[in-house]
Amino acid sequence: MASPLNNTTTSDQEMADLERHDCVERVQWVLNTPKPPGLSQELIGTAVSWRNKVPFLNMQSGLKHELFSMLKATFPILSWCQKYKPNQFKRDLLAGLTLASLCIPQSIGYATLAKLDPQYGLYTSVVPPLIYTLMGTSREIAIGPVAVISLLLSSMVQKLEDPMANPIAYHKLVLTVTFFAGTFQAAFGLFRSGFLIDFLSHAAIVGFMAGAAIVIGLQQLKGLLGITHFTNKTDVISVLKVVWSSFQHPWNPYNFLLGCSFLIFILITRFLGRKNKKLFWLPAIAPLVSVVLATLIVFLTKADKHGVNIVKHIKGGLNPSSVDQLQFNGPHVGELAKIGLIVAIIALTEAIAVGRSFAAIKGYHLDGNKEMVAMGFMNIIGSFTTCYVATGSFSRTAVNFSAGCETAMSNIVMAVTVFISLELLTKLLYYTPVAILASIILSALPGLIDVNEACNIWKVDKLDFLACIGAFLGVLFATVEIGLLVAVTISFAKIIVVSIRPGTETLGKLPETDAFGDVNQYPMAVKTPGVLIMRLKSALLCFANANFVRERIMKWVIEEEKDSKLRNAEKTIQIVILDISNLMDIDTSGIASLEELHKNFDSNGMKLAIANPRWQVIHKLKLANFVPKIGGRVFLSIGEAMASFSV
Repeated sequence: MASPLNNTTTSDQEMADLERHDCVERVQWVLNTPKPPGLSQELIGTAVSWRNKVPFLNMQSGLKHELFSMLKATFPILSWCQKYKPNQFKRDLLAGLTLASLCIPQSIGYATLAKLDPQYGLYTSVVPPLIYTLMGTSREIAIGPVAVISLLLSSMVQKLEDPMANPIAYHKLVLTVTFFAGTFQAAFGLFRSGFLIDFLSHAAIVGFMAGAAIVIGLQQLKGLLGITHFTNKTDVISVLKVVWSSFQHPWNPYNFLLGCSFLIFILITRFLGRKNKKLFWLPAIAPLVSVVLATLIVFLTKADKHGVNIVKHIKGGLNPSSVDQLQFNGPHVGELAKIGLIVAIIALTEAIAVGRSFAAIKGYHLDGNKEMVAMGFMNIIGSFTTCYVATGSFSRTAVNFSAGCETAMSNIVMAVTVFISLELLTKLLYYTPVAILASIILSALPGLIDVNEACNIWKVDKLDFLACIGAFLGVLFATVEIGLLVAVTISFAKIIVVSIRPGTETLGKLPETDAFGDVNQYPMAVKTPGVLIMRLKSALLCFANANFVRERIMKWVIEEEKDSKLRNAEKTIQIVILDISNLMDIDTSGIASLEELHKNFDSNGMKLAIANPRWQVIHKLKLANFVPKIGGRVFLSIGEAMASFSV
C-alpha cells in the first residue's frame, strides 16, 4: 500500500505534467492560427460593407424598405422629423432667431475679412445651413462663415488675384476654391478617410487658432482706424509697419471712437451673459444692436461726411446662381485645388471638434463620416449659389446651445431669417460703419485663444507644445500656410522619431499577481534570476527602427550580464523572453534583426523566446521560418514562457 507522501508526490507530478501538456497545447494555439486577411481581402471586405449599405446592390430584402433606410441614412432629418413635437419647435424658433441676430452682423464682417462683398457672408448663412440640416447629424452646430476660414481664403487666394484690382476674378476664384473644398470634404466622408484631418493634431490646432486670432485682430485695425491703404500681407511685422506709418499722416479718430465704444459694449454684454446664464440672449443680440445703433448714429449725424467709413451698397435678394463663375480651365486650377484641400481640412477639423464637444454634453453620438459628407455637399451646392466656404462656428453654436435648441431646425429658422433680411433689410445697412464690423469680429476672437489649453499641452507633452508654438509663430510672423506647414512637419517628425527610436523596458513579476510590469514603473517588481524579460514599446518593427531595437536589446543584455557578475549571482542570463504584445506588424528587416538577436544569444549560450505575438506578426514569422530557428519557443504569455523553462 502506497504511503500518503508518495500519493501526494504522484499527484503533484501529475498536475505538473497536466499543466505542461496544457502549456504545449496553448503554444499550438499560437502557432496554428489561420491565415490573417491580406490587403486584397480587406479591400473586398470594405466593398462588401458598402454593398450591404446600398439597397440596389443588396436585393435580399425588400427594395422599398431598403430604399427608405438609405434615404434616412443620407438625410437624417427624415428620422428626427417624424418625432418632432410643437414644444421642440418653440425652442428651436427662439434659438434660431437668437442665432440670426448674431449671425447677420458676423456674416457681413467675415465676408469683408475674406475680401468679398458683404452679401456673400449673408448668402453663406442661407444655403449651407439648409443643406446641412438635411444631411448633418449634429443638433446644435450653427453653420455659416467663420473668421479663420475667411482669413485663410483671403490670405491664399489674393496671391493669385488682387481683390482690389480685379474683384470679379477674385470672387470667381473663391467660389472655385469652395467647390474644391466641398469635393474634398465629401470624398473624405464617402471613402471613410477622416483620419486625414488627424494630421493636424490637437496641439497644432490650438496654436494655429491662437495665431490666426491675432492675425485677424490685426487685420481689423484697417477698419477700426479707418486706414485707406493697407497691406495684403498677414504677418504681424508687415501689419504693424502699415499701422505705424498711418499715424505719421493725419487720421480721423471717429472710426476708432465708434468702433471701440461698441466693442466695449459687446464685451460687457458677454461678461454679463457669462455671469448670469439666464441672460444668454444679451451677448447674442449685442452685435445686431450695435449695428442698428451705429447705423442710426452715422445716418443722423452724417458722420460719413466727416471721415467715417461706411459699408454702402449691399446687394439684396435670393442667392444668385454662380455655376457659370467656377473656373476649371484657368491657369490657377492646381493652386485652387491645393487651397481647397487646406481649407477643407481646417473647416472639417473645426466643425467636427465643435459638433463632438456639444454632442458629448447632450449624450449622443456624432457620425464623423456623415458630417464630412454633409459639410462637403453643403459647400459644393454653396459654390453653385454664390456662397463661400461654410463650417461650424463655435461662438454661434454656443449661443444656439444656450438658447435651448432641440434639433437642427434652428439652422432653418436662422437661414429663413437671414433670407428675409436679404430681401427686405439690406438697404437699411447702407450707413453701417465699417468700424462696427471690425469691432464685432474683434469681440469674437478671444474665444479662439486658449491659453489654459496651451499650458496643459506644455505640462503633458513638450513635443506637442513644440507643434503648438510652431503653428502659432508661423502664422504670426510668416503666413497662414507656413504656420500649418510647420505644425504638420513637427507632428510628422514626432511620429517618425517615436517610430524610429522606440523604447524597450525590462519587466519583472508583480508580487502576489500573475502580471509583469516595467521595473522602473513598478519598483516592487521582482526579476527572476537567469531570465531577462523585455517588452518592445512599438507597434511596428521595420527597416526604420529594426537596427536600433536590436542594438538596444543587446545593450540591455550586456548590462544585465555585468550586473549579475558584480552581484556574484548564481545564474547569469540564460533566457531572454521578448514580449511583443505591442507589436502590430513586422517587415523583413524586423525579422532579420530578430534572427541576428537569436544568433548572438545562441553564440553566448542564451535562448530567445517570443511571448504574446499578434496575428500578423506570428504569421510572418512562420512564413520566414523564424519559429523553427528558435526551437519553436513562441508562447501565449510571459507566464507560460517562464513555466515552460521551469524557472
